[in-house]
Amino acid sequence: MLQTEALSKTFDTTVAVQDLNINVRAGEIYGFLGPNGAGKTTTIRLLLGLLRPTAGAVFLFGQRNTSDPVSLKRRIGVVAEEPLTMTRMTGWEFVHFFADLNAVPHPEARMRTLFEALDLYTARHALVSAYSRGMRQKLSLLRALVHAPDLLILDEPVSGLDPYGILQVRQLVEDHRHNGGTVLISSHILSEIERSADRVGILHHGRLLVEDTVEGIRQRLGRARVVKLSLQTAPPGLADALRRMENVERVDAQNGEISVHIVGRKDLRAEIFQEVVAQGGILLEMGAEQMSLEEAFVTITHQNVAQLAGAA
Repeated sequence: MLQTEALSKTFDTTVAVQDLNINVRAGEIYGFLGPNGAGKTTTIRLLLGLLRPTAGAVFLFGQRNTSDPVSLKRRIGVVAEEPLTMTRMTGWEFVHFFADLNAVPHPEARMRTLFEALDLYTARHALVSAYSRGMRQKLSLLRALVHAPDLLILDEPVSGLDPYGILQVRQLVEDHRHNGGTVLISSHILSEIERSADRVGILHHGRLLVEDTVEGIRQRLGRARVVKLSLQTAPPGLADALRRMENVERVDAQNGEISVHIVGRKDLRAEIFQEVVAQGGILLEMGAEQMSLEEAFVTITHQNVAQLAGAA
């Protein structure tokens, strides 16, 4: 759906993007992450043809993004980092204008559905200049979705939104993917990316450090998942039996609490439960802990760059 090959961009002596190779697959939500100044916004502008690369190429839907730019851009919806500001139109007129621009026939029914989904329908005839920042951010998403694009590119789409607004946007993004669309989303709210993204790419100093699922990133970093058991009765041989299980790295046991550290992608909770029962234990509670995307992000960009490069 979207691919870059050795994409690079230099401004004078500053390298903003270097040898970038990303591959966004059809029908997925792709999280595009990086600290401030990593080159994310520059990359998005390169993808859209708003900047010319110093080297490399961008492919959209299997074609170079320069081959038929108008036709290709009609298949894309974009939400920029900053919400729209100056316009003398009402919210309804604004979205209708972009529907016309993308040759959408009779867009009113779809527009109503979108406006209602983000609680903007009652404000549809108000001037955009009178909208709050959060309302303008929502309107940007409606503009991006009105022509049902194949690819949705979102740069900080929930900036300025309250928790309920974030939930509404998340649902629209999920609906877009459910209807066959593809999404590239750049956001500082990593919990949102972790919740919705199928894969993520992490950019640092203009270079792609990793492109993988969140679970795959955890495995690259060698961080074990932990299953915690709370037992009413802990048989004396249970900890040793758990240590002998495949993919168990370490078992800590103390005062009826057992922590099982697991490496690899296999979910061992059912086998752990069976072992507790087989050993005669009485389990009160079982919970799993694993590295969050935020923890992985910090580790990758600040501590384990060399380790990750070796594992890639």
